[in-house]
Amino acid sequence: MSSSDRQRIERVKGSRRAKLTPAPGTSAEPVPADETTDAAAAAPDATSGSSGPNDERLRRDVPPHY
Repeated sequence: MSSSDRQRIERVKGSRRAKLTPAPGTSAEPVPADETTDAAAAAPDATSGSSGPNDERLRRDVPPHY
């Protein structure tokens, strides 16, 4: 593995953060299958029927404000 096969750190002018170049063998474009699985995992369906016995109480309870 040579040094040209690795990711490099690039400075972004006017920004406090740097960015990495794409990893070898990867694409910067998202794959449609990734978008659907990530969205489904991030937002579980509330009407799925797999709620526990305390779910309704947890939705009603409001923490005290100090």
